[in-house]
Amino acid sequence: MASTESKTVHSAALTYFSMISLLTLCPPFVILLWYTMVHADGSIIQTFDYLRQHGLQGFVDIWPRPTVTAWKIIAGYAAFEAALQLLLPGKRVEGPISPAGNRPVYKANGMAAYTVTLVTYLSLWWFGIFNPTIVYDHLGEIFSALIFGSLIFCVFLYIKGHLAPSSSDSGSCGNIIIDFYWGMELYPRISKNFDIKVFTNCRFGMMSWAVLAVTYCIKQYEQNGRVADSMLVNTILMLVYVTKFFWWEAGYWNTMDIAHDRAGFYICWGCLVWVPSIYTSPGMYLVNHPVHLGTQLALFILAAGLLCIYINYDCDRQRQEFRRTNGKCLVWGKAPSKIVASYQTTSGETKTSLLLTSGWWGLSRHFHYVPEISAAFFWTVPALFNHFLPYFYVVFLTVLLLDRAKRDDDRCRSKYGKYWKLYCDKVRYRVVPGIY
Repeated sequence: MASTESKTVHSAALTYFSMISLLTLCPPFVILLWYTMVHADGSIIQTFDYLRQHGLQGFVDIWPRPTVTAWKIIAGYAAFEAALQLLLPGKRVEGPISPAGNRPVYKANGMAAYTVTLVTYLSLWWFGIFNPTIVYDHLGEIFSALIFGSLIFCVFLYIKGHLAPSSSDSGSCGNIIIDFYWGMELYPRISKNFDIKVFTNCRFGMMSWAVLAVTYCIKQYEQNGRVADSMLVNTILMLVYVTKFFWWEAGYWNTMDIAHDRAGFYICWGCLVWVPSIYTSPGMYLVNHPVHLGTQLALFILAAGLLCIYINYDCDRQRQEFRRTNGKCLVWGKAPSKIVASYQTTSGETKTSLLLTSGWWGLSRHFHYVPEISAAFFWTVPALFNHFLPYFYVVFLTVLLLDRAKRDDDRCRSKYGKYWKLYCDKVRYRVVPGIY
C-alpha cells in the first residue's frame, strides 16, 4: 500500500489546501478564462466588473452548458486518437523500472499519430468536409463538457484503482481526497495494450494543443481574410514545440509525469482539460486581437522561440542518449561526468542509476525548464502587453515547473540518499544556474 508521504512532498496542511483549492477552483477558472478571452476583450477588469454587478448568478449565466455538438466533437476526437494509438504501427519501447520493479512496455507511434491527425484535420477543412471554426464557435461548450466528463473519468480511475488495478504499482493511502487527486495507479491500462496515461497525456492532451493552435489560426483567417504575423509566430512556435514532443515521446515516458505521478485528477484531468484550455490560451486571445509585429520583430521572436525549443529538446536528447548508452557517449564532445547511484526498489531489490553531471545537466539539475519557460514566453509575446491574461500560461508554467523541480529533488533525495547529496554538491543549482 502506498503511504501518504510517498505521494506528497509538502506539509499535510499545505497539501490538503492545495488539493482542495485546485479541485474546486480549476474548473471555474477554465470557464472564466475562455469567457474573458472570447467575450470580454481579454480584459480581466471587464470580467471582474461583470461578476461584481451580477454576482454568482452572472457566473452561472456565462457558464456554457455542454451541447450535443460539443459531445460529438469530443467523442469523435477521442475515438480517432484512441484508434490511432491502438492501430498505428510503432517500435516497442520499454519504460523505466517502476518502484515495484515493473517495466512498462509501450508502442512508440506518437509521431505517426500526430502526422495523421494534423493531415486529416487540415484535409477535412481544405475539402470542405468539416470547418474547424465550428470547434472555436463551440469552444465554451467543449470546455464545459470536458470539465464534467473528465471529472467522471477521474472517478472511474479511482474506482478502477481500488477494484481492478493493472499492476502492483498501485494502492491507496487511506485518504479519499489524496487518492482521487494524486491517483491510485501508476500505469493504468484497459486490456493489455491501451495505456490510459499515454492517451490522456499525449494523444488527447498534447494532441489537442496542436489541433487547437491550428483551429485558432484558421478562425482568424476565415474571420479577417488573413492571418496576422503575430498569430503565425504563435502558431508556428506552438506546433514546433508539440512536434518536438511527439518526436521525443518515448523520452517523455521516462519523465516524472509518466514514471512517478499516478493517474488521478492532477495528471489526467489536467491533461484532458487544463492543457487544451490554458496551454493554448495565447492563441485563443490572438484570434480576436490580431497584432501586426512587422517582419523584423516577428522574425526575431520566431528565431528566439525556435532556439529555446531546440535547447529544450537538446537537453532531453542529451540525457536520453546518456541513459541509452549507459554513459558511453560524448556530451559536448567529451566523455560525460557522472555519478553511479544505487537504490532499492519497494521489493528490496538493489538497482543502479547513472546521474549525468555534465553538459546541460551540469549547469543545473533541471536546466531544461529554463528554455521551456522561455519558449512559452516567446509564443505568448506576439500578443504584446495590452492585457495580462495571455501571460497566465507563462506564469502558471513557471510555478508548475519550479514545484515539479522541488518534488523531483525530494523524490530523488529519498531514492538515492547519499548519492543524491553527492550529485547536489556537484550540480549546485536546482533550475537557474547561479540563481536558483
